[in-house]
Amino acid sequence: MTESWTSDRRPSLAGRLARLGFTHAARAERLLAEAERDGAGPGDGLLDALGGTADPDLALDGLLRLLAGAGGELGAVLAAEPGTRERLTAVLGVSAALGDHLARHPDHWRVLRDGVAGPLGSPRADLLAAVGADPAAREPVARGEDALVALRVAYRRRLLALAGRDLIGVADIAEVAAELADLAAAALEAGLAIARAEVPGHEACRLAVIGMGKCGGRELNYVSDVDVIFVAEAREGRDEDAALRTATRLASAMMRACSATTEEGALWEVDAALRPEGKSGPLVRTLASHRAYYERWAKTWEFQALLKARPVAGDADLGARYLDTITPIVWKAAEGESFVEDVQDMRRRVEADLNQRTADSERQLKLGPGGLRDVEFAVQLLQLVHGRGDETLRSPTTLDALADLSRGGYVARDDAAALASAYRFLRRVEHLVQLHRLRRTHLVPDDEAGLRRLGRALGLRTDPVGEFTALWRRHAREVRRIHEKLFYRPLLRAVARLPGEEARLTPEAARVRLEALGYADPAGALRHIEALTAGVSRRAAIQRTLLPVMLGWFADAPDPDAGLLGFRQVSDALGTTPWYLRLLRDEVTVAERMAWVLGSSRYATDLLLRAPEAVALLGSDTGLAPRPYEALRAEALAAVRRHREGAGGRPGQEGRAGGRPAEEAAGVVRALRRRELFRVAVADLLGLVDVREVGEALTGISTVTLEAALQVAVNKIEMESRGPLPTRVAVVAMGRFGGHELGYGSDADVMFVHDPLPGADERAAGRAAHAVAEELRRLLALPAPDPPLVIDPNLRPEGRQGPLVRTLASYAAYYARWSEPWEAQALLRADPMIGDPGLCERFRALIDPVRWPEGGIGEDAVRQIRRLKARMESERLPRGVERRLHTKLGPGGLADVEWVAQLLQLRYAHEVPALRTTRTLDALDAAVEARLLDAEDAETLAEAWCMATRIRGSLMLVRGRASDLLPTDHHRERSSVARVLGYPGTGDLLEDYRRHARRARAVVDRAFYGAE
Repeated sequence: MTESWTSDRRPSLAGRLARLGFTHAARAERLLAEAERDGAGPGDGLLDALGGTADPDLALDGLLRLLAGAGGELGAVLAAEPGTRERLTAVLGVSAALGDHLARHPDHWRVLRDGVAGPLGSPRADLLAAVGADPAAREPVARGEDALVALRVAYRRRLLALAGRDLIGVADIAEVAAELADLAAAALEAGLAIARAEVPGHEACRLAVIGMGKCGGRELNYVSDVDVIFVAEAREGRDEDAALRTATRLASAMMRACSATTEEGALWEVDAALRPEGKSGPLVRTLASHRAYYERWAKTWEFQALLKARPVAGDADLGARYLDTITPIVWKAAEGESFVEDVQDMRRRVEADLNQRTADSERQLKLGPGGLRDVEFAVQLLQLVHGRGDETLRSPTTLDALADLSRGGYVARDDAAALASAYRFLRRVEHLVQLHRLRRTHLVPDDEAGLRRLGRALGLRTDPVGEFTALWRRHAREVRRIHEKLFYRPLLRAVARLPGEEARLTPEAARVRLEALGYADPAGALRHIEALTAGVSRRAAIQRTLLPVMLGWFADAPDPDAGLLGFRQVSDALGTTPWYLRLLRDEVTVAERMAWVLGSSRYATDLLLRAPEAVALLGSDTGLAPRPYEALRAEALAAVRRHREGAGGRPGQEGRAGGRPAEEAAGVVRALRRRELFRVAVADLLGLVDVREVGEALTGISTVTLEAALQVAVNKIEMESRGPLPTRVAVVAMGRFGGHELGYGSDADVMFVHDPLPGADERAAGRAAHAVAEELRRLLALPAPDPPLVIDPNLRPEGRQGPLVRTLASYAAYYARWSEPWEAQALLRADPMIGDPGLCERFRALIDPVRWPEGGIGEDAVRQIRRLKARMESERLPRGVERRLHTKLGPGGLADVEWVAQLLQLRYAHEVPALRTTRTLDALDAAVEARLLDAEDAETLAEAWCMATRIRGSLMLVRGRASDLLPTDHHRERSSVARVLGYPGTGDLLEDYRRHARRARAVVDRAFYGAE
């Protein structure tokens, strides 16, 4: 039967097993050798089959246990019957629980054989026979524990057969779910037979079991609570009260028969909580009592639940009469004033409850965003709305109902197809998750092995974990988008007041609907919707087309209210512009990106409102790529030249527009800056640029702005003095500006230097240079509709007490005589790059020996720098803030990382040219290359620096104002920052930041403070 694992083949066996997908190849090799010695080896031909399973290691374990108990026949069959081999190994590779079942009942493998696998006859007859009941008389022979065990064994035997067909793709998800529901109905019938043996006088009543939920809709999971309602009546001539008491005992005994734990475990819980009055109401009611309750007291959610009601066990005639009685009542429910409000309120409660379990919410297949419940709620709401007048929409099965809605034109074909595809995928994943242990769960595993098993079970082989995760997220996003689109479309009718069309929602119902989907100010949202869509203009018509989708995208963003408000403001500004609405209508990418930007970033929204035509930039990744510095410089300087020429080049001459030429030129430059800031902010929000690219782009924008503004200032001073400037002027970028690491809210730290022309009067040259510097600061501080670029010259020698502008010679004298170690450290980030090129180079040559001293700095200077850092940590942090959450000055924050890099530069840059850089991350890389810093330590520092920088940038983008502190007291703001950064929840962001900062601080203690 088997081909021996001979000693000459064993050295290559582990490698082959690894290639086949075994995670623990060495262990698998040992198990195969042991099985061979015991005469129960699976044979070489089975290895490929095992390697094709979702979890080859799990499949091997189950197969070896089964071979040990099943005898030689199984091995021969597996060698001869490919179909049997495929079904058995597929089951064993997914389900540890069914592997355990086969180990306990080794003869059950036969239900997976070729020619046998498939329907095994009526599940009802099979399970009734298992408990010893006659299918006609339904009177059990077996009683007590024996009957319960027999029921479970027979149930799982059929479950095994179904799983074998399911896992090789012979049965699709709808067929599997229907068979599971029918199997559950059969188990309820068998449980009722067992109950009759326990309840004397049961013949006095008639009892029908009504399946609800997925059981009623014939779309059950492998493991799920089975929802039921009981209806009973007394047989002719019997007392009704006594019959109800007997029926209640029967119902309770039937529930125990299915739910009780035995040596073979339990089947599932039987849940009767959907009955009238829920758990507070009687377990069993008469048909008349049911009808009275639903006609008078029932709430909308109860009618929604009744969409799936179906008689599944017990008295068939009574069950049919129940359905005939209840169905007309259900379809009148949608006529109630509050039915949509009730449905949405239920959805809101479900999501609120889920949000309290943040650790699980993002792994939820059922209740999470874009999960199964989103599909079901959307379908059921539309059924309730339209089903009262269109009987073709009344199917209790989600996929069938969705197809009916599509055929009837209530859901677009593409949307219906996307929802159906996502629903099938999510149900497939749900089944695979439940099959593993046969436990009721709707959570995607969070471990590598579990995700790998899921991916492989779905046929993903190249990167099972990554491919599965991407596929799952894509389906979830699509479900959420369409779900909200379907829920929002009626809102337009409620507020737009279209001619000839009545609103189907009351304003209050519409408000509840918006609130349920994330809008904090639903009344305000309705006003915006009305303003955008009311009327018969072409603009309003296009908005009515756009908004159902846009509102869903806003709801996906961190702040839906801000998104909708911003959209209205931009639309008001551009509403008469022909290309705007046409662009949104025809370019889906533009509309979706606009919704995300407006709903995520106050900073970007403010920029867009100042220049709404920048919407056009959203159309492509290319349009959002930061523009090269040289292109920006050329555009800015060309604008300056145009305004100078417009002024006629003469002092006091007004510009062409009749304004002041210097201010006009500065305004054009600032408008260019505003547009480019928007471009970078959007690219950042969309994940198109990384931390380094953002810093370089923002630095380039500020450099161009300063260079152009400097030229404007020089032009003005020259015009006022009626002659050329008597000195050369340059601006030295310092701090983050010099490090090419500017953030959205960073000041521009600078120093001003000038060098008088030969023969010029030094005092006049100084006055002229000072006038230029002051004019530059004035121009950039003028009130304007853009984020201010604050010029901060306080890093100059002597700080605020020193002159604003110095000559090159003055700088040389100061650094030669008075320079302190901290000033040399500040110069590490000095980059003279604006103004006269020759002066910039001479200033660079002047400061290089100061910041990169020959032989490095001495130990006294190192101690002084360390003391300064320690004092800064204790004194500069704002009072009352949580130190660990301060991204700049907190432990493991930006300053920690930067001081490590700067100390290495001060000590070794003279010897290591690569350290002569103003950029922090480049300095760390150079230190690793020179073996001055451990590569792992450098990576830890770089990751912490990048994360802190991203957080600071996101805080500015979200809030519209700068902050170094992670928000802790504003839930929406905190959540928005986490979402913008790509975290599912704020807890994940805080945990990740603290971990990075803690690890970085440990490196700082060693590399900066010299701690062991």
